[in-house]
This record gives sequence, C-alpha cells and structure tokens, in this order.
Amino acid sequence: MAFKTLDDLDMDGKIVLTRVDLNVPVENGQVTDTTRIEKIVPTIKAIQERGGIPVLMAHFDRPKGQRVDSMSLKQVVPALEKALGQKVEFADEAVGGPAKRAVAALKPGDVLLLENTRFYPGEEENDPTFAASLAALGEVYVNDAFSAAHRAHASTEGVARLMPAAAGLLMEAELKALDAALGNPERPVVALVGGAKVSTKLDLLGNLVEKVDHLIIGGGMANTFLAAKGAEIGKSLAERDMTDTALEIMAKAEAANCQIHLPIDVVVAKEFKANAPHEILPDEECPQDAMILDAGPETVDAIRGVFEACRTLLWNGPLGAFEIPPFDAGTNAAARAAADLTREGRLISVAGGGDTVAALNKAGVAGDFTFISTAGGAFLEWMEGKELPGVAALEDA
Repeated sequence: MAFKTLDDLDMDGKIVLTRVDLNVPVENGQVTDTTRIEKIVPTIKAIQERGGIPVLMAHFDRPKGQRVDSMSLKQVVPALEKALGQKVEFADEAVGGPAKRAVAALKPGDVLLLENTRFYPGEEENDPTFAASLAALGEVYVNDAFSAAHRAHASTEGVARLMPAAAGLLMEAELKALDAALGNPERPVVALVGGAKVSTKLDLLGNLVEKVDHLIIGGGMANTFLAAKGAEIGKSLAERDMTDTALEIMAKAEAANCQIHLPIDVVVAKEFKANAPHEILPDEECPQDAMILDAGPETVDAIRGVFEACRTLLWNGPLGAFEIPPFDAGTNAAARAAADLTREGRLISVAGGGDTVAALNKAGVAGDFTFISTAGGAFLEWMEGKELPGVAALEDA
C-alpha cells in the first residue's frame, strides 16, 4: 500500500482538514458510546504536535442533504471536548461564510468542528464544487475515517484529490492490520465468518475462499450449508433457496485448496429465548420441531485446533445466537481460544463488523485481539476484495 502518513505532510502553521468518524450513538442529546471519539484523539493530538490546526469534518446519521437539527454535530462537541481535554470551536456550517470565518479565527492549538457534511447534497453526490468549497478551508488533508472510506463522498474522496493528502493514525493502523490479515498475511490463514444470511455475504465468501487456507462458517449461514449437504436442520434459520449457491461455494473452495469447516455438533432448542431447554446433537440430527442456535462443544474443539494450526485469523460474525445464554457459549469459547493464542504470540487476530465487536466484548476478549475494526461496511467491503474510494484517493495522492 502506497499511501502517505502524517509524517509525510508539512503541517506546521497550516490548517489541516481532517475527516473523522463522529457518527456515534446519541440519546437525548448525549453521546452514549464515545469509542469512535476516543479513537480519533491520537490523530488530532499528532496534528497539533506537528504545528497543524485541525479542522474536523464528519457526518452524522442520514439527513439526506438537508439540515436536520436533531442530526447536528453540535451535540457531539461536549464529548469531543472531554476526550481531547480542551475546548472545541464549532461552525454551524461546513462551507461558506460561517465556516470561513471560523477557520480564520483559529490560533495554534485550537480545534474546530464543522457542521454535518451530509446536510449538503454535494457531500454524498461527491460534487466537485462542494469538494472544492471544503478544500478551500484548508491547506492539507488527513483522512482518519476508514469507516467511511467505502463511500466516494466529497469529504472522503473528492477533497483528497484536491490537496496534499495522508492517512491519519487510525486509518494507518486499520490499513496495516487489514494488509497483515489478507494482503500479505503470515500463513496458514483462517477466516471465521458467521451471521444470519449467505445471501448478504456471497461476495465475501467468494473472495475469501481464494485468499485463505481455512474457512469456518457459523451462525445461520452454517445452517444453509448443512442443508445443502442434506442434513436435517428442523426450523433453523436458513436460506433454503441458497443451497445450490452454498454447493457452488464449497466447490470453489475445493478448487482453491481452501478447507471449509462446518459444525459437527450443534446446540438445538424448541424456543428462541434465554435459557430455553436445549440439547447437543450431531449436526445432521436436529429435530423437525427444533432449531439450531449454536455450535456444539466438539465443533468448538475443532475450531480451536484450526486456530492452533494457523498464524493469521480474520473474524467476522458469531457462531450462534450470542445475544442470549446459553447460545453464546460457542462464540465465547472460540473467542477465548483466539485470544489465548494471540496473547501467546502464536496468532495474528483481526476482527470486524458490528455483531463481531459486540460478541468479542461480551466474551471479554476484545482487548486481546491484535486488531478490532469498528468500521462496519468498509471492513466488509474490504474483505470482499472491493476497492475503497477513500483509500484509493490516498494511494493516488
């Protein structure tokens, strides 16, 4: 990857337009989870240390090109000030006179946050005129929002092509971790992919079978594959119209010398609720009036064995209904096995996706993985082998 970093930019005394991710959960005007805010602090501080003045650009929610007061970034300012330990100036426009005046008033050490870029139709349209209006506010550009890098928007792609551009510290860390997992990994590589539907992860599975040595399939997706092999899956969540596709993926994996691992035993119950009566059965023996809700202990032992035989793990999605006990046991046990091997220096573990982050947090091991991406859609599109416009713009800069 040939992108510039903060060390490649001359920022001293310059306004640094900095794209960050502030799309955080807010209730009653209060930020309820500051994880994304905390992750951008090192880049903001590093820009200041290099003599730059950060002017932050971000989106919030989906206002669809119109001003929506409940989606103003002004409500994020108090949490941002707390994380940075300093006052943050706010411009109630992202471009035009108010933004220009706010920038002109900045002094070394200041931080300015511009209003929600998605209040303007030109943002999501990647309109050249809007991109130029943003670029006119600064002298150099830093993108620290990998989570928005799969969108070719004005603040993620358009601006990067109009001025000297580089990746922020969070973007740099994300790209290096992803390259270590799929771009140039230590082999053997195993990918664990879970979730409800094969149909939403077709591109992902098709790309992975050509890139990894082992592919573990869990969650509702595994039920579709089991059904394709002729197993009885009862009332389990599955896409029965996707069985031919599942067989095609298995054939493609075999041709690529990628070994697919499916459950060999399963946890079944007749009700989907916490602590429902359940039993462990071989993968082909789910009763017609029951549903598969987790991978069984033999499956988890087999997964642990695959982890131990590999050097790199890429994880996206849970093994079962991790939200409710006892159907979180498979995901928890596999997560702990990966965490143990990572702590011992035997495994490079990279995970991402909303449910994945929640599952690893629930298992208490998120801090033990080599890298956890909070990027969601961008992480998935990268795993699918797609070009991310926000990253490509940095590589071309």
